[in-house]
Amino acid sequence: MANPMSSYNHRKYQPFPAIGLQNRTWPDKVITKAPTWCSVDLRDGNQALIEPMSVEQKKLMFTLLVDVGFKEIEVGFPAASQPDFDFVRYLIEEDKIPADVTVQVLTQARPELIQRTYESLKGAKRAIVHLYNSTSVVQRQKVFKLDKEGIKAIAVNGATEVLRCAQQAPETDWFFQYSPESFTGTELDYAVEVCDAVNAVWQPTPARKVIINLPATVEAATPNVYADQIEWFCRHVKNRNALVISLHTHNDRGCGVAASELGLMAGADRVEGCLLGNGERTGNLDVVVMGMNMYSQGIDPRLDFSDMDRITSVVKTCTQIEVHPRQPYAGSLVFTAFSGSHQDAIKKCLDLYNEGDTWEIAYLPIDPRDIGRTYQDVIRVNSQSGKGGVAYVMDSTYGFQLPRWLQIQFSRVVQKEAETSGLEIAPQRIWELFRAEYLELPSPLTLKSFDIKRSAAHQQTISGQIELEGLTFEVQGKGAGMLEAFVDALQTTFNIQIQILEYGEHALSQHATAEAVTYLQVKHDNQHYTGIAIDVDIVTSSVNALLNGVSQILYIKRQHEA
Repeated sequence: MANPMSSYNHRKYQPFPAIGLQNRTWPDKVITKAPTWCSVDLRDGNQALIEPMSVEQKKLMFTLLVDVGFKEIEVGFPAASQPDFDFVRYLIEEDKIPADVTVQVLTQARPELIQRTYESLKGAKRAIVHLYNSTSVVQRQKVFKLDKEGIKAIAVNGATEVLRCAQQAPETDWFFQYSPESFTGTELDYAVEVCDAVNAVWQPTPARKVIINLPATVEAATPNVYADQIEWFCRHVKNRNALVISLHTHNDRGCGVAASELGLMAGADRVEGCLLGNGERTGNLDVVVMGMNMYSQGIDPRLDFSDMDRITSVVKTCTQIEVHPRQPYAGSLVFTAFSGSHQDAIKKCLDLYNEGDTWEIAYLPIDPRDIGRTYQDVIRVNSQSGKGGVAYVMDSTYGFQLPRWLQIQFSRVVQKEAETSGLEIAPQRIWELFRAEYLELPSPLTLKSFDIKRSAAHQQTISGQIELEGLTFEVQGKGAGMLEAFVDALQTTFNIQIQILEYGEHALSQHATAEAVTYLQVKHDNQHYTGIAIDVDIVTSSVNALLNGVSQILYIKRQHEA
């Protein structure tokens, strides 16, 4: 155990106090529709980067955000950064803002910064001015060294200047947003008091609402506490019907998505976040995860994540941050099963799935195709995999629907390869192993020609020629069916006893000219041998599969005799 006096000492922390909320309603609520989304990738996300985005990267990101479907995009902090100011001017002067998109810019509650912010927005058709100042206990006492009235005065004076500047530029359709930064560290009654004071300046109405954004600037409690804070605030703030309550969660405890989901249940209308959760420290809310969570519940998220590979590529290019392979929905491995039991369950469910059915596939919360992935991404093979994974790859990639007995047999071959190499076994390597094991025999029997005659007694008589290591054999046999007749012929010709134990066949595609594959297992001296063959003619395929199985018997027999 750690020494209480060491640097690793939990006693220096205090538990976050519970919210005294009676008769809370949010636990019984269900999310039924998407919120208004606001991307903060170009502002909050950008300021968290080691190397802030270049102008070209910002252009690329803005285009992606528009294409994904964001209608509100915070594009920068123009009063704090010349590159941000210039980018806002670029969007306006080059007419890059779609008619249905509203840009948002952030400013501190300082007159000179507010004025600079309005300069950046000159000529915009519509814009949200996002005003903030910190209201938490620790910020008041240790950063600003002001009492409650002093902090509230900063907010009110800022709101007054925001309104004044807007009135001087009536050509733009202005909307206002206020954030009591570090809301979760602020006494709830005081947070309401400050927001009410700001709204007394802005005078929102149900027809002209103000956005009140309630940030978990640093996530310091469990998501249920944040939900209590949101519901308490919504109950007590004045003119609730004239407000848009917005959420801005961070992920310090790893619960940013959960906090936002519960915050919506608690009464919020709007959510701010970043694609793939980029942001300070452990990041902002991941809009992709929250949106796709809704999608998986049958709710239209009103954002289009159907090209997930493009999203991850652009985010990586603009942020210079890798996307973790286990990132929910977006990671390269999130729909991939290596476990044999998982693979088997997925394959069985997919075999029963018909287009248009309700999606109920074991281990897959959504259809990978919905976000531009393929079923080939779902099952991959390594030493942890079983027959289901190998069978899935052979079917989905190469069209071979291996019967169960062959799945078990061939999976042992792949398992041995995986254990020897210690690596994932790619589909191409699985196909090479399959060919070497079943289709490229060391000394095959070759069918030269054959003829079938049917008698009135429903017997079939075959005659033909087969070749083995340069020698041609004339064969004849009788049986109730073609294969039985060939078995009779081979037993007589080579003086062996064989029995067909398993048989299966199918076409390798849906085309009329498709090749057929036959799987066959024969028994000789209590040993089992597998024969597989491919041909455009199913009869020829079946005969060759039998010959391939018997080839192995004869090869082993000759080795023993030698």
